[in-house]
Amino acid sequence: IRASQILASRGAELFQATIVKAVKARLEEERKSVEQLKRQMDRIKTTVESFTSWMNDMCREYIDISTVLRIERSDIMLPSMTTELTASELLLNKMFSDDELEQSDKFYHNQPLILQFCYALYNMLVAHSEFVCYLVIIINHMVSASCITLVLPITIFLWAMLSVPRPSKRYWMTAIIYTEVTIVMKYFFQFGFFPFNQGIDKNKYNHPPKIIGVEKKEGYVHYDLVQLLALFFHRSILKCHGLWDEDNPKLRKEEAACQSESEDEGRDKEESEKESEPASSLIGERRGSTHTLRSLNFGTSVDSGQVQVHYPQLQTYQRRKSSSGGSSHVSHQSHLSSARAKRGSTASHNSSHKEGSLASIQQKTKKQMIMEKVREQLFKAKAFIIKRFLEIYLPMKQFFYNLIHPDYSAVTDVYVLMFLSDTVDFIIIVFGFWAFGKHSAADITSSLSEDQVPGPFLVMVLIQFGTMVVDRALYLRKTVTGKVIFQVILVFGIHFWMFFILPNVTQKRFSENKVAQMWYFVKCIYFGLSAYQIRCGYPTRVLGNFLTKSYNYVNLFLFQGFRLIPFLTELRAVMDWVWTDTSLSLSSWICVEDIYAHIFILKCWRESEKRYPQPRGQKKKKVVKYGMGGMIVMLLICIVWFPLLFMSLVKSVAGVVNAPLDVSVKITLAGFQPIFTMSAQQKQLQTVTEEQFHGFKQKFQTMDTALEWLESYFSEDLIIADLKGSSNSLWTISPPSRKTLIDMLKSTEEFPITVSWTVQRNFTLGAKAETASGKNVEVLDKETKEALVGLLSGKRSQPVTIKNIIPRYIRAPSDSEATPVEQLGEKMIDIDLNLKRAENLTAQAQEWWIVNQRSSGQLDQEVKPTNGKNAEAGLQIYIFSDQVSPPSLGFLAGYGIMGLYASVVLVIGKFVREFFSGISHNIMFEELPNVDRILKLCTDIFLVRETGELDLEEDMYSKLIFLYRSPETMIKWTQSSAIQAHPSGIIIIVIIRC
Repeated sequence: IRASQILASRGAELFQATIVKAVKARLEEERKSVEQLKRQMDRIKTTVESFTSWMNDMCREYIDISTVLRIERSDIMLPSMTTELTASELLLNKMFSDDELEQSDKFYHNQPLILQFCYALYNMLVAHSEFVCYLVIIINHMVSASCITLVLPITIFLWAMLSVPRPSKRYWMTAIIYTEVTIVMKYFFQFGFFPFNQGIDKNKYNHPPKIIGVEKKEGYVHYDLVQLLALFFHRSILKCHGLWDEDNPKLRKEEAACQSESEDEGRDKEESEKESEPASSLIGERRGSTHTLRSLNFGTSVDSGQVQVHYPQLQTYQRRKSSSGGSSHVSHQSHLSSARAKRGSTASHNSSHKEGSLASIQQKTKKQMIMEKVREQLFKAKAFIIKRFLEIYLPMKQFFYNLIHPDYSAVTDVYVLMFLSDTVDFIIIVFGFWAFGKHSAADITSSLSEDQVPGPFLVMVLIQFGTMVVDRALYLRKTVTGKVIFQVILVFGIHFWMFFILPNVTQKRFSENKVAQMWYFVKCIYFGLSAYQIRCGYPTRVLGNFLTKSYNYVNLFLFQGFRLIPFLTELRAVMDWVWTDTSLSLSSWICVEDIYAHIFILKCWRESEKRYPQPRGQKKKKVVKYGMGGMIVMLLICIVWFPLLFMSLVKSVAGVVNAPLDVSVKITLAGFQPIFTMSAQQKQLQTVTEEQFHGFKQKFQTMDTALEWLESYFSEDLIIADLKGSSNSLWTISPPSRKTLIDMLKSTEEFPITVSWTVQRNFTLGAKAETASGKNVEVLDKETKEALVGLLSGKRSQPVTIKNIIPRYIRAPSDSEATPVEQLGEKMIDIDLNLKRAENLTAQAQEWWIVNQRSSGQLDQEVKPTNGKNAEAGLQIYIFSDQVSPPSLGFLAGYGIMGLYASVVLVIGKFVREFFSGISHNIMFEELPNVDRILKLCTDIFLVRETGELDLEEDMYSKLIFLYRSPETMIKWTQSSAIQAHPSGIIIIVIIRC
């Protein structure tokens, strides 16, 4: 009992310990899970906070302006207490401290993080509401792809984005009204009584209602309603900030200046206006009223006293210029006096002409009076047309004139972003060129490999590359006029091509072409950046490459990658020389560019040495040595053994099975017509299972060579070709040829028999050749020749045995040579050859040969009998097909091992050897401690070139060349700050090191 109690207590303790251990493990897992979940939540929280902070920074100006407007609005709403406050109290009252504002900020920071993110997102949308409108309009046009929606995207890039400082009220009203009219038109054409909207073929790309945008369909107005909602949202934002009614700031300034003038000047203006009334009324009676031509709100307006339609001559349109003080008054009075003089002369001329016409009116006939009235109506129509044309043309001209010749400009440089967008479009064209042609679905690599250049690809690439070159030229010349013309041509040309020409080429609607939509969207980004560049103006100075603005590892590696692109550096240097005013020759220009690039690279390395300094006399850390050095060692080893590893792994790991499609065998006696032809296809090509292949390998256990050779093959690589014994064609030979053949067999000369075989594969899977062939030639002995003579003469009916004539195992590699397998021991097998004769329905003799193998293959159960039955005769040939590399790696695998060594390893080795050798010759120009002065000299050359000081450019270039020709001067210029302070430090350092 005591022992049982002891065992029971021990069991309870063990059970309790197990339970405690399991509970602890469970608690530990839960703790780790909770900690991991907390870390994930912290990462998500940090990400959301960073996005919220970024969005708040992007709309910081909007938030500040809204805050100020809210404070001012509250101050206006409060009753005025300025009369009851002292000066100090008034001063304190003007401080930017508001209890309500502080409480609002405190309330905002106490909100949940997700709510702060939503607030920031809303502020982001409100601050950039005009870009939201642009985006919705462009997406609506991409989805609809019709003429109705084409107008607004063009006005975005040629009106809204070019307006200074922002799109005017008239533009937004035009967009709103146009959208409303579009919705009404689409709704009107949804009725079924229009014949062109009945029985529409959905796949018809050129149906007129689809092109116009009035087709009958479900959800015809969804995107238009979203567009209208976005426009009204932006309108409400402008009204909240008081920007809706301020259409022309210049006009408001002039009106304020006119109101501040003296009463005498105002009285003179009223008198001049009264004097101008009779003349204007007289002209209005005979030739229609003349009124002010108002602008169409292209960001400007036309003054009422400047553009008027007069007869007999039209007063020219003059650009309104801002003036101040007495000069404005004098010019205004001189303008009014000249106008009064012209109107007086015109009135006197009209009165005299009227008196003469009254005297001679009785002599005019009725026909003449009708002709005169017709002439007068034609003149009125002409004057009306001219007036309407001027109402449209002159504001547009003034708009673009003010755009090209602004009073002030906020210079900016977005050429890099424009170049990147063009590069993205270029990549889209290269990898998706099939979307811009008709019935083209291949990739560009397959087309170029066949030496075929697709027409759409060539046109698109040349046009895209040409626009990039023109854009670079305009950027270097800083011609806003050319940029405006280029923008107008591109906007109209691309929209016409994308929405009218491309659907006819591809026979597919633009809304169904996803690649074209992607290309157009990126091009719209380019148009927006280009419009922003035009509105702000080009920078006055273009100094160096945009990658050379900072000195860090990112800029260093990007700049070196930029220089590695073939012909890009050279093309950029030559274009810069062509379109930049300079006194240097092309060779001197390229010399300066090369020096600047080299000095920039050295500057990046020196800055990295400053950021990560190493104490003097301290050995390199193992992390650096094994990190960088180990990586270089592994890289060099991989390059050396790359061909072997690649050719081994590409077939064993990523290899593609290329099974035979057809196996043919042909037997020929000497040079006569083939006596036997047979092929195996489809079901006659038998596959092997894993069990069968394993059993096949087991039969070669005693042959090490065979097992080693079979290790590189799998069951799917082995195909058994089952060829029927009877030839698939009759043996037709003329009697003289038969006699000659018998005579050759009876002679003592050598008589050869040739067996040839052909293996056909799928060439598209990556094989080097579509067919692989081989042959075997054997000389018949005397007994075999006598037996064949007996078959040919009809004296023998038994088959003739031909020894070692047909291969049992054939290896079919990816090239064009199929060889027998010697490693499996049984290289050639014996066959029985027999000639069969029969008569057809017309009693004509027919002959054909029968071939049968004498021994079975390794996977056969038994030997086929050779008792003369045609159905049982046949051959079995084992085909081992080498796996081929996938088509994506075929361009490398096609070289082979020796080709890869010759074309890849040796070339890379040459570049590596140049890096490790010849360093001593470049020490003078590579080991420069301080390159700031040389870098400043290069930037000074760029600066004086941009300012037009070409004499200084030549002098500084000569100084730069002299610096590189003089080692002593180079040493002085590139000394570090410590050595420059103590020139004798060089000698001290040399002595210490010695």
